[in-house]
Parts: sequence; C-alpha cells; structure tokens
Amino acid sequence: QVQLVESGGGLVQAGGSLRLSCAASRSDFIFNVMGWYRQAPGKQRELVATITSGGTTNYADSVKGRFTISRDNAKNTVHLQMNSLKPEDTAVYFCKGGIIWGQGTQVTVSS
Repeated sequence: QVQLVESGGGLVQAGGSLRLSCAASRSDFIFNVMGWYRQAPGKQRELVATITSGGTTNYADSVKGRFTISRDNAKNTVHLQMNSLKPEDTAVYFCKGGIIWGQGTQVTVSS
C-alpha cells in the first residue's frame, strides 16, 4: 500500500512564501494525477492544483499566478510553491495521489 507524507507547512506573514512537499512511500508506483487540496476551518475541502504524470497542470482561480505545482516522477514526489501568501490561504493542505490522501500539513498566514 502506498502512503503519502506531506511536509513544509508552517506560519508565515502575508506576502511570504512556503514550499510544500509530498512524498510517496513507494517509488515504483506512479500516480497519473497528483494534487494539492486544502480545507479551512468550517469550510469544505477544495482543489488547489493538480498535475499529471506528463506535466499538465490545473489551478484553482484563487491561486493562479501565485502557486506553482511540480512533480518529480523519478522520486515520486510533488511540490507546491506558494508565493504572495494571503491570510485566506490559511488551511490544512492535503496531498492526493489517485484516491490516496496524505495526512495534511497546516499552513497559517498571518496578516
């Protein structure tokens, strides 16, 4: 069974940057699509960005131009570079590969 482990969350001031990483526990299983989702308190989980194994990306309108998703198929990892962070980006960020979810990592943006 494959597990996904996120890292890189934390506390940052508005306008700052963070880089999230997600590593799969097995390198011999490549997900066709990997992505990042987030869930703020009292809100539903929402899509942030996805990327296919071929590199095609998709972003939520709220993060376009600020966030960049990338992946390394050889290492079976996916990253989310978050720039120009806003307080409304505060949420638990989850990595997803196929139907498998990571445990989440907290991102807090202070104003």
